[in-house]
Formats: sequence, structure tokens, C-alpha cells
Amino acid sequence: MAESVTPAVVIGVDGAGRSHRLDEIAAAAGAPVIRLGATGRWSATGPWSAAGPWSAAGRSDTAGRSSAADPPTDLAAMLDAALAAGSLVLVDDAHRLDGPVLSALAEAVRRGVTAVIARVPTVDSRELAELDEAVAARGVVELLGPLDADGIAGLVTRTTGRPAPAETVAAILDASAGIAAVAAAIAVAPPGTPSPALVARVQRRLSILDPGTVAIARVLALRLDVTDDVLATAAGLPVDRLPAAMRALRDGGLLVPGGERMIPAVAEAILADLAPAQRRRVHDAVATALLTGGADLMLAATQLRAARVWTPTAAQAYRAAGERTRFTDPAGAVEWFDDAVNAGADPAALAAGRAEAAALLGLPVDAVTAADPAGAVRLALVDGAVAAHQGRAGRAAQLLLAADPPGPVLAVPALMATGRAADARTGADAGSAVSPATNAGLHRLAEAALAMADPVAALPLFIEAAEAIEAAPPPFVLPDTPHAAGAVIAVTAGDAGTAEGLLTRALAAQTGGPVAADRHRLLLAWVRMRVGRYDTAVDELRRPGRALPGRERLLLAALAAGIARRCGDIARLREAWAAVEPVLARGVVDLFSVEPIEEFAVAAARLRQHRRVERVLDAIEETVTGLGSPAAWTVTLGWIRLQVAVAGEDAPAAVAVAAQLAQTNPTGVRQRAQCTAAGCWARALGGEVDAGAVTAAAEELAAAELPWEASRLAGHAAIRTTDASHARRLLELARDLSEAEVSPVDGRLDGQPGGLSQREIDVARLVLAGGTYREIGARLFISPKTVEHHVARIRTKLGATSRAEFVAALRAVLGDDRQS
Repeated sequence: MAESVTPAVVIGVDGAGRSHRLDEIAAAAGAPVIRLGATGRWSATGPWSAAGPWSAAGRSDTAGRSSAADPPTDLAAMLDAALAAGSLVLVDDAHRLDGPVLSALAEAVRRGVTAVIARVPTVDSRELAELDEAVAARGVVELLGPLDADGIAGLVTRTTGRPAPAETVAAILDASAGIAAVAAAIAVAPPGTPSPALVARVQRRLSILDPGTVAIARVLALRLDVTDDVLATAAGLPVDRLPAAMRALRDGGLLVPGGERMIPAVAEAILADLAPAQRRRVHDAVATALLTGGADLMLAATQLRAARVWTPTAAQAYRAAGERTRFTDPAGAVEWFDDAVNAGADPAALAAGRAEAAALLGLPVDAVTAADPAGAVRLALVDGAVAAHQGRAGRAAQLLLAADPPGPVLAVPALMATGRAADARTGADAGSAVSPATNAGLHRLAEAALAMADPVAALPLFIEAAEAIEAAPPPFVLPDTPHAAGAVIAVTAGDAGTAEGLLTRALAAQTGGPVAADRHRLLLAWVRMRVGRYDTAVDELRRPGRALPGRERLLLAALAAGIARRCGDIARLREAWAAVEPVLARGVVDLFSVEPIEEFAVAAARLRQHRRVERVLDAIEETVTGLGSPAAWTVTLGWIRLQVAVAGEDAPAAVAVAAQLAQTNPTGVRQRAQCTAAGCWARALGGEVDAGAVTAAAEELAAAELPWEASRLAGHAAIRTTDASHARRLLELARDLSEAEVSPVDGRLDGQPGGLSQREIDVARLVLAGGTYREIGARLFISPKTVEHHVARIRTKLGATSRAEFVAALRAVLGDDRQS
């Protein structure tokens, strides 16, 4: 008897497994089962099973009644027989039955027939609602939701005969949204192609829908985020018909459960079934609807491009897309501007936007005339920025100062870097025409540049400018970023850590676009090389060939010269000199390139070419004089001349430079260390070595983040002293101050765990053992000050900001698993 089966309403979208659930109920039934399909035909297991399926037109005896072996003659008779026999009636796709059939079923259920019906979520007729209510009143309602990961895994195993890896299950779940039939079709499909079975299934579903709903499905297959108005317009439907169409698509198992998005795999199947011309028409319809409705032009432009539309309206959309993306995606913007030209746009109207995108990519900027005054101002700003990128700071300053606002305020850093302090103040004053609210970063950058005569005082202002420009990037191509300029100033102030932080932030924020990314990477490598960390510089030198603007070619050559000098490779030093000599021949230098030029000056001296850089050093001196000969930059220039004298072993020149530096009164720690070291170095070149003074000066240089120079000072003094014990101590100090050396053969670092040198590893082990600086120095025969210097550098290399982090990092690097 069917009393063992609970009447039920099984609800689920097409493909969710309604028929499968009815099969499970039939298999578990303890009574004959009659199945009624959507066509009104039924089949039975039990007394009539041998006769197969029947409908109301089935066979009957001459009395009009069914015999024991024959089926009932009509639906009412079948239901009477089912009630008498205690049969279970299973109704699949109840939502597709005619009203009279649904009414007869409802009446039979009320008379006691046990029924299980399956339907889609939408109840769209009174008769279906009555049947649903009659069955639910005696039983339960089952809702077939999407499968979870475990359900998908089981389905894939049953479908393919083998278990699926977790990543495959996750991919199928994502593509199918958990709809069983969709997942089963994907599981047996060749990888990387739309499932043929799913394409066929979608074709069948769409074939029974009205044309308007099919049009909605094709628009949804593009998987765009559009409003109801745009969706309806693109499909050619009145917006009031959209809810019914969406319900039909949901019931058909084409939408993500609980949402209005197309199931990803279903969307692919719909698009795969469309001919290219049909697909383009869908894109065109969407783009037209977007433009008509005033929606996002980027979305409209994307659709027009997909439809390959080349009309004036499309040209307008492509230009708008280029303008919107010129700073966020300059490469994409160039393509949009190309599309606009192909669609008939006036190139002059696109000139400014295209020039900005090209400048940010480091590409040549076409010499064109803008179509309007605003475009002309933008082109002038681009010209100034490109001149700066090429390393022509003087030319950049002139172009920007002559441009309309914000040109003068953008010119301030270049004006200061070329020694034109009065003009820089004029440019900053002209910046009042630029709204501080919308361009705060430019004002902060100008303020920082005006203060750069004193690097220590200027550095906080450059940091503030960097933060402001990160928060609100200005709509201009920057001649230089505050991060790059601030990094150079930070190194001059003896604060390499801040320089590294600024450059790392700039790379993360992509400040200044792709053309600035090369600058930030090369400056970062240079900063690290200055403090004795060579791996980044070596990596940059190994980077595949790329077209760099003049300013960055100078930096790259400085890295090559610096690495060659530090590993004593004269051949590579000659290569580096050959690369930079054409750049220096232009005779254009500025304060932001002073420190890298030190590498070329020393290289020239080593190669007996020091006269070739004398003109460059004289130009730097003119610039420093133009700023009023501030102590910090006077010492920086004097230090370069000292290094040239040392490289050429020109003792009289070294003495003269040291005497000049002794007359300055710098406030910066770095400059004070350089002045002290200059005197020791000059005396050592003349054979006068005070081991104690040299040791103190070398340690002061190392503390000011000039470890290479500190090591060279100690080494030069060691080979010139006549006291053997002093020579040994100074050579040991030189080794202690040296960082991991660079192989002169292939540029490799003789690295140790964590990038530490062997001496640093020795110090680290004693730190872990709890030794004080004095105790560690006594063990290693070095001064406590040198130990302190080593610990500071180890902290920097390991990125430790607290003692706990430092100890944990040391244990990780040295393989010490003791607990704190």
C-alpha cells in the first residue's frame, strides 16, 4: 500500500534533479507506482505494467471499462484505479500539465490518492496552486537546492566512473553553480571547450521560451553588470516584461540559484551556439542601450569594440575610454585611442590623452597640435615631463615654467635641482592657481623641493608629498615622483631605510606609471648597493634589455660601474664607462643625479679618464653655488672629488679637498662623517696614518650608511701604515666593514643564510648566546662600535622592527629552534 510513502511536493529548477528524486521515491515505494508525465501520458508498475505507457486514448473493453490486464481508458478511471489499488502516483513536470489534468489530480488527492508531484519554483496557474496545496496539506515540501562540493564530487564520480581531484570539483562547482545537470555535462566534456551536451541542453531550453526571453538570455550570457533598463532595452523588451522573463530563465535552470546572473557554463554554452555575427549584434545592442541610458562609457566602449562598431558614436566612446584609462592603464588607453581614430575621430582631439599615455609608457610622444586650448596645456606638461624623464632637468624646468598652471609648480623640483632657486620660488608662488584641495600632492612636492638645500629638513616634506600623491594621484604626467626624489634626498641625509621604504611604496602603488616603475626599481637597487646590499643591483643588471629614458640609463650604468668597482673588475668597469659616456656627453646633470655620478667619476679616474667628467663636476658645482652653496651639497660634491683623488692616488688633490671640507660646518650626520673621513684619507695618502682616528672615522662612515667607503678607508690606511700591529687591526676592520663580496666572474654574490656575511653570522650567533656588544667585540677582536654596526645591518637585512622579531629571525636564519 502507498500509505508507507509520504505525499510530497518536490520543487527545483530544471536540472536540479527533480526526476532523479522521483526515481528515488519510486524505488523506495512499497506499492505499485503510476507515473504521469507532462504530455498527459502515464505508465505503471503493477497490474498494468506489461501494457506499457498509456494516455486517455488507451485501449478499453466493449463495456468501456478496463479489464484487469488493460489500462484505464481515461485519467479519471486511472486515478480511481490508483485509489482502489493503493498505488503511488508520481507527477513529473506538473507545471507543464493542462488545467483540467491538474484539477483532476487535485480532486483525486483530496479523495485519498497518494501523490508526489515535481515542479519548478514558479506557480503560474490556479489549477497548479490547488494541486500543490492539496498534496502539501497531506505531506511535505522538498526544495532541491544547488549541490555543494561533496555533492558535486559524488556526481562526478557517478558520471565518469572515477573520483575527481579537489581542484576539479571546485572548478565544476564554480562553473555549474551547483546545478546537477549542468555539472554532469561539464564533467564529461573535453577540457577547455564548451560541453556539447550542455550546449544541446541549453538549445532545448531556449527553444521552448519566447523570443524576448531568449534575447534576455543572450544579453545575460555576456555576464555584464547592467541595470534592468539597459538589460530590457538591449533585449528589445518592455521593462515590465523583464520579471517574467527572469522567472522563466530561473525555472529553466539557466541562472545562478538565488541570483540574476547567468550560470558561467551556461553563458559559455549560449555564446558558443551564437554565430559571430549574432554575437556582435548582441554586443552592439548592449552598447547602444548603455549609451542611450547614460551608463558607464567604459562598459559601452567594451561592447562596441566587441561588436567591431566603427561609427561616430563608437569613436566618442573609444575616446572617452582612452581618457579614463590613460593614467590607470596607459597601454590600454593607447589601444582605445587607436580604435577612436579607426572609427573616424580627429587625431588632434586625441593628441593630449594619447601623449599622456605614451609618456607614462616611456614611448616616443608624437609631435602634434591639440585641437583645443586645454589640450595644448596638457601637451605642454607632457613635453616638460618627457624632458625630465630623458634626464634634461634644465629643459624640463624651462618648458614647465613657461606652461600654464600647473606647469610652474611642477617645475619647482627641476628648478631647484639645476640651481635656480629664485625661479623655483616663483614657480611655487604661481602654484596658487592650482587648487590645493585637488592637487595637494603637487603643493607638498614643491614645498619639499624648495627645502632640498637641507636634505634632513626636506625629507619629511618629501614623505608628506608622497603620501598625498598616493592618496590622490594628480591628472598629470609627473616629471618625477616625490618617492624617487625623496629617496635621493634620504640617501644624502644618511637615511637609506626611508629611501627604501619610499621606493617600495611607489612600486606597490604604481605611482607615476610604467615609466616611473623602472626608475623606482633602479633607484632601489642603487640605494641598496650604497649600503652594501648588492643582490638587487645584480638582478637589475641581469634584467633583459629594455629601452630606458636617459635618466634611467644613467642609473643603470651607475649600478654597473658600482658593482664592477666593488668586485675590482676593470673589464666591466670599462663596459660601464662606455655605456654612460654618451649620456654624460650631453652635459646635463642635476642634484638628483649627483650621487650616482660619483660612480662614474671614480670609474673615470680608475680608467685614467678623469678629465672627461671634470666638466660634469664643474656643472654640479655651478648648481650648488646657485642654491647658495648649502653645506650638505658642498660636502657631497667635495666627497666625489675626494673619491676621484683617492682612485687616482692624487695626494695633493685629496689634501686640497679635505681642507675645503674642513671649512664647512654641516649639520647632517652623513656629511660630518664624510668631512672627518676626508681628513684621515688625505693624510693616509700622504703616508700619515693615525690608526685610532682612522678606525673612528671608518666606523662613523659605516654608521652613516657608507660601509664600502668605510672599508676602503681602513684598507688604504692599513697598507700605508708602518706599524704592523696597526696594519693588522685596520685590515681586520676593513674586512668587518665589507659586505658580502660580488664575484668578479659572473656577478654572483658570495651569499650566506639570510644574505648575511660570514662576520655577520658570527656576530648573530653571539647575539643569540646573549653576549653584550663589548663581550662580542672581545671574542671577535673588534670594537663594540663595530659590533653595533653589524647588528644594525643584520636587523635591516632581516627586516626586524623589534627585538622579538630580531631574535626570531636570527633563529630562523641560523637554524636555532630554541624558544624565546
